Amino acid sequence: MRSLSCLLAATLVFSGYAQKPAPPPPAPPPAIAPDPVVHPDRSVTFTFTDATAHEVTVALEGVAKPIPMERGKSGVWTLSTGPLAPEIYGYHFFVDGEYTLDAHNVLLKSGISTTGNGVLVPGTPPEPWESTAIPHGEVHQERFTTQVAQGLARDQDDFFVYTPPGYDARSPVKYPVLYLLHGWGDTAGGWTGIGQANFILDTLIATGKAKPMIVVMPLGYGDLGFELKGWGEWQIASEIDRNTSLFERSLLTEVKPAVEREYNVATGRENTAIAGLSMGGLEALSVGLNHTGTFGYIGGFSGAVHMLKPANLSGLDPKTADLKLLWIACGTEDGLIVPNRKLSAYLKGEGLPVTEIETPGMHTWTVWRDNLVHFMPLLFR
Repeated sequence: MRSLSCLLAATLVFSGYAQKPAPPPPAPPPAIAPDPVVHPDRSVTFTFTDATAHEVTVALEGVAKPIPMERGKSGVWTLSTGPLAPEIYGYHFFVDGEYTLDAHNVLLKSGISTTGNGVLVPGTPPEPWESTAIPHGEVHQERFTTQVAQGLARDQDDFFVYTPPGYDARSPVKYPVLYLLHGWGDTAGGWTGIGQANFILDTLIATGKAKPMIVVMPLGYGDLGFELKGWGEWQIASEIDRNTSLFERSLLTEVKPAVEREYNVATGRENTAIAGLSMGGLEALSVGLNHTGTFGYIGGFSGAVHMLKPANLSGLDPKTADLKLLWIACGTEDGLIVPNRKLSAYLKGEGLPVTEIETPGMHTWTVWRDNLVHFMPLLFR
């Protein structure tokens, strides 16, 4: 947050009986734009200061096109929304067409290639992703030298682990585990830094809606070059398959064994789930369906399955899959809704018990947080 300038009181200096005049006060600092202001009705006012700009817009998560701001005095641009649903909204500015962050807002949503700002519109009562006065779990970061994943500096890979409140590493009662995968452009910290998955779990566990569990959030790139080369990679089936295949190997031969060595997790498919969003949704569905002997619960949130073919699921045997849960969700305004519907129809045709979920929304975190809130209570029951 910005520091506020202080007004210094003038000091009267005496010399004998003669009073010298006080020095003039310092010039006031230039006006700067405040952080977004969230009003009691949940409307939000965005402000940006640039006297030289000709056009400033706000790109707000969940809104299809950037919204024009209105120029006021001294080059202060403002926009006030209508009331918004309680959420954490990502946003950034376009200043004369140039992507620009809000320099006066410390709430950032950082990925590998892009960074944006965020603004919390709180709920009453608080939403599950808000931090409240309940017992909180811990988030641990683990690093390892990968022998599988490619494109990482010095082969250093990482994953995050959420342990629930009261976690006891020596307890004879072991914890079920969910492998939760992020989307393209995010880091291994995406689900905690942006998705607030740890607060969601805290809330669901505290209210008895979800079982205490361990959540493992790995870096989701089999080859980091798949992200660094840009969006065009998503039109090349061989590159998608290669990234997914390398990630699968790293997850099953490096990450999962490390978690089972270092954390008090219950093993067996009945205690193991996998889910993810977008790229992570593709990976969760592909890895999970090809390894139903390992994962009893599978979830895809807006999975990037547009180039997923039945041949990619060669390891799937519908007769022996016996899945506890196969959950495929997507927002109705998401460009991936049609591929997800086709995948659900195919899997249903193979006799698998698909739980198909469609909610309003685009390809955004506002959809994926809601997905997680409704998916978690179904696990390990």
